[in-house]
Amino acid sequence: MTKRFSIWLVGVGLMLAGLAMPPVAQAEITDADLAERVVDSIQRYPLFSIFDDVNITVENRVVTLLGRVTAPNKRDEIGKRVAKIDGIKTLVNDIKVLPLSPYDAELRLRIARAIYTNPGFWQYASMALPPIHIIVEGGHVTLTGRVGSQMDRSLVYVLAQVPGAFSVRNDLKVDR
Repeated sequence: MTKRFSIWLVGVGLMLAGLAMPPVAQAEITDADLAERVVDSIQRYPLFSIFDDVNITVENRVVTLLGRVTAPNKRDEIGKRVAKIDGIKTLVNDIKVLPLSPYDAELRLRIARAIYTNPGFWQYASMALPPIHIIVEGGHVTLTGRVGSQMDRSLVYVLAQVPGAFSVRNDLKVDR
């Protein structure tokens, strides 16, 4: 990662007048700062939901979007939002669109109800961006996101075992 810095040239006469010249060179944004901007942009996308999962990697200002979303327009709109962020050298949009399936859509809702209506998870449900994401593809469930404890992680896994789910994979991370 590069260090953030700015170079300013100041003329002696301008210093006496209390004025400074504009910067000669703008510092490149760090990968960490760029990642924060990308995450913020995705989280502010109004159609991003608990049924979508987008991950990013940033290396030398090359941003790669990975994950799965429930509709083609989400993939495209997230890519367009991120592409507008100043400092990105290259954007690779590898977000996959989940197949449109009434069965999967109904299964997502049943699992979300099972998890977020459980009294142990009301604190998560009340968050502006609930941290537990439910990805369903062909009846197979993947849980992603973050929870506060190993017990929460285990309980989410149990709650997601609803009738009709062919398998459940628990990729939830525990906040430390």
